[in-house]
Amino acid sequence: MAAKLKKGDKVVVLAGKDKGKEGEITSVNPSAGKAIVDGVNIAIRHTKQSQNSQGGRIPQAMPIDLSNLALLDSNGKATRVGFRFEDGKKVRFAKTTGETV
Repeated sequence: MAAKLKKGDKVVVLAGKDKGKEGEITSVNPSAGKAIVDGVNIAIRHTKQSQNSQGGRIPQAMPIDLSNLALLDSNGKATRVGFRFEDGKKVRFAKTTGETV
């Protein structure tokens, strides 16, 4: 199945503790159905000090389910993603505005 959300997309969280937060997708794991979004679903990781890195409590973005994310359209609102063919190429478009993504 074609990917509705890809790396670099601006998204908004629909459900969970970070509901309403916006961010950019940094990586996607299609087989697990999860994505990592900047500033969303932050967990504190405790790391031991080593020769090349300082130890301590480091905030890290954890994966969030793709079903809890929605693409932001040009108006800054959540939208669903559709597919259509333009000039023989399959492109994604925002259902609210009809613009290609």
